[in-house]
Order: sequence, then C-alpha cells, then structure tokens
Amino acid sequence: MRYFIRSVKYFIQMAVILTLIIGIMMAAGWVDKDIDKAFSQGWTSVGWIALMLAGFSALYPMLGYRKRTLDASGAGEDPLAKVQEALEERDYILEKQQHNRAIFRSRSVYNRITRLGEDRITATLEGGTLTLEGLARDLARISFSVERKLS
Repeated sequence: MRYFIRSVKYFIQMAVILTLIIGIMMAAGWVDKDIDKAFSQGWTSVGWIALMLAGFSALYPMLGYRKRTLDASGAGEDPLAKVQEALEERDYILEKQQHNRAIFRSRSVYNRITRLGEDRITATLEGGTLTLEGLARDLARISFSVERKLS
C-alpha cells in the first residue's frame, strides 16, 4: 500500500509541475492557449503525457527508495545512539524509537514538502548489522556519515 501511495504522490507532483510549466508558457505567449494547437495531436497528446507520467510514477518508488546494510559489530554498546548522532549532524531528528529500530525525519520543513512527506530514514539494528532505509539520494550521504560514526 505504501508503494501505491508513493506512486500517486509522485504522479500528482509531476502533473502539477508540468501543468505549471505549460501554463507559464501559455501565459507568456510562447505556446498557443488552445490545447488542439499547442500539442500536435491535441487532447490525445495530453492523454499520452498523463500515461507516461503514470508509468514513471509507478517505477519511481522502486528506483528512488533503497536499503543499505552496514556492519555495526564494532560500534560498541549502543550503535543506534551513534546513528542518531550522525543523523542529527545531517539535520534529521528522532521521530520514534523502539527496541532495535529508530525512525528519523528531516528537520527542514522545505525538505518535508519537496519530498512529499517521504523524508523518513529508518535504522534497524539486528545483531551486528544495521539496515538503513529511505530515499536513495538521502541514503548515500547519510550512510557515509553513519559508517564514519560506527567505525
């Protein structure tokens, strides 16, 4: 269900952005305001564009969200405390913590909005393995910071 919700969010976001771009172009006079003249096949083109957006939106959650596994065996007594320290340096705050799982959220309201509320990073500790899950573009930076704190 989470995958479907993410897909719908991205479809809406891309549709709004594309509509704004086309609207600005029409308002500036760069493109004719009549849809039948603005697009080569008129409303049929709009349908094809919506279909392409839907296809990309359906794939993006699969490509945009990742899990990274890190070795936390040499981190000492409380690896999640070190994870929290690393994430706070990256402007994330602890939202919720259970036994071996911590969920962090971006401190920046701007980041929350631009990421459509999908700004959470989940850290799960199982044995000597730490699994980070979240947006791939954020996870690359964060996992580097966490690895540095754990070693």
